Amino acid sequence: MENTVIIDVRTPGEFMGGHVAGSINIPLGEIVGRLDEIKQINQPIVLCCASGNRSGQAAMYLQQNGVDCTNGGSWMDVNFTINS
Repeated sequence: MENTVIIDVRTPGEFMGGHVAGSINIPLGEIVGRLDEIKQINQPIVLCCASGNRSGQAAMYLQQNGVDCTNGGSWMDVNFTINS
């Protein structure tokens, strides 16, 4: 997962409580408004949240708008994957 950009779509409060090192916090409610910013990312994108539900919604929206991304599910699962 080297060179992968991890976007955590949880709220800022949830993000502050723990997150994948180096991940970017873009809450689900801000995804639509930040679409152009996300489209500028020229690396693989993995989305995560608490359970995979919100990141799944974000991934579906982004994919429908031409962004190549993956739903990584829970941030703890993504964290385990990149650190193992």
